Amino acid sequence: MASPEPTNACPCGQTNARQQALAYAACCGRYVDHFETAPAPDAPSLMRSRYSAFVRERADYLQATWHPRTRPAQLDFDPGARWLGLTVRSQRSTGEDTAEVEFVARYRVGGRAVRLHETSRFVREDGRWFYVDGDQQ
Repeated sequence: MASPEPTNACPCGQTNARQQALAYAACCGRYVDHFETAPAPDAPSLMRSRYSAFVRERADYLQATWHPRTRPAQLDFDPGARWLGLTVRSQRSTGEDTAEVEFVARYRVGGRAVRLHETSRFVREDGRWFYVDGDQQ
């Protein structure tokens, strides 16, 4: 899938104080497109950037930000999926280098609406946050 224009609204739906959509380059794009030099600073930012990576089918970023202990060997994307939005319900620190983020991601596939509600766990190692696993609601 082609990369979004840097000025397009970020897929994660993040807005500024005036409720204007943030541009991809100023939001998740800075992490997805520059993982080696600009890691996500916290678990909620990593979670949002991973959602954007799913929307953009960026398996490289998803694999790089998945903890090696739980990372799948490969990722498959449903070519018919149309991502509709992300809502972060809550976020909390569970330790100095651990956190949880509860979110709902909505998408449509084959004309059917799907709602993914998960509480994800994250860990920070060597200054980088990684997705570990999650519990679907």
